[in-house]
Amino acid sequence: MSGNPVATAEQHDHERAALRLFEHPVVEKARDEVRASWLERQQPSAAMRGCFDWAFEEVMFSAVVWSSNQDPLNPKVTCITRLEHPLDGVRIPGSRWGIDNPDSVYRVIPVSGSERYELRGRTGAHRLTENYFTLWDNSMNTKGSLNGHDLVVDETGHFVITVDSDPPGGRANHIQSTPDAHEFYVRDVLLDWEVDDPNWLEVVRVSAPASPHRSEDEQAQRAVEYMHRFADFSYGLARGMTSGRPNRFHLAYSADQGGALRNQVYVGGHFRLEDDEAFVVDINDGGARYFTVPISNVWGTTLGIKDRTASLNKAQSRPNPDGTWTYVISNADPGVHNWVDPCGLSEGILTLRMAEFPDQRPTDGLAASGRVVKLADLEAELPPGSSEVNAAERSQQLARRAAAYARRLPEVEA
Repeated sequence: MSGNPVATAEQHDHERAALRLFEHPVVEKARDEVRASWLERQQPSAAMRGCFDWAFEEVMFSAVVWSSNQDPLNPKVTCITRLEHPLDGVRIPGSRWGIDNPDSVYRVIPVSGSERYELRGRTGAHRLTENYFTLWDNSMNTKGSLNGHDLVVDETGHFVITVDSDPPGGRANHIQSTPDAHEFYVRDVLLDWEVDDPNWLEVVRVSAPASPHRSEDEQAQRAVEYMHRFADFSYGLARGMTSGRPNRFHLAYSADQGGALRNQVYVGGHFRLEDDEAFVVDINDGGARYFTVPISNVWGTTLGIKDRTASLNKAQSRPNPDGTWTYVISNADPGVHNWVDPCGLSEGILTLRMAEFPDQRPTDGLAASGRVVKLADLEAELPPGSSEVNAAERSQQLARRAAAYARRLPEVEA
């Protein structure tokens, strides 16, 4: 388990195959149909229509990447949310969707409840603040999970997770499967991009020899199913996030259904600003060891997460003197460290996620609120002691960010 834990040879082979499948006539025809129907249903604003083309490509390519690793008899470990990158001189599209978390490396592994598997891996030198191996059914409902904090590793960081329908029977790192088990969804959350490493990971089906692979035509039909599913899911998610009044938060929940994680707090809403306005977000993290403040569009993709500060997490931010956090969303650089850059959009979706609370429960005071202020009045509206930055410091912040992100995207130079 050497080299990059994300940009593996298996990942690259899968991306090449997914790109060929993306150009399959059946997939191309369905892509045109999904495109037209999604635009008709969404009726986007001019701002959202302006980012549709690239976002749509990412959502559809993610559907192909994900759907083409759905054979539990020939499982692979595939990362399903990556930025655009070159591979052997060929452009591999981005694959973000579903309001992805820019701090997360998302990987999927297909399984069957009647088979036996081993997930073999190695942790990085710096263990992750948040890491979950979640066993899902076909509707993203949790059937079992292993918290990375509970992962038993040897002195070199290596581990084996056993997966089958039997009880643990004294086995460490065991996840008991169920008849409706469908796949593993592995979240490696990188709080400090400069030092946190995703886990190295591979899967071995130990119950029987490998079986014949599905044909390309069979994979194309499954890809079409996933393309429609991804568009429907993204449309419903956007409706939920934008159904209330703009410039406020109106959603908070903790669950283990629909892809969410129990004991996490999700706070959602959307903003809409004039050119001379900023949206100021105030947060009390309730003791969360991890939280993130990302912006996405209505198509469910995040924005400039490598070269711009379209998201900031706790490690990338500077607290107020009293331990709370304040963020400024505006297209004009406000000159503060905690600037969440909407990348030219006058509107967007905000999804705050807080996790890893003491005793799995937030402390008193957990809160998130937003307020619109005029840019001319911004300095007076910010808490005393807010961390200011000049142009040189901003450039340094962005350069460090790009270099840190490149650790999981080595195909692209920082």
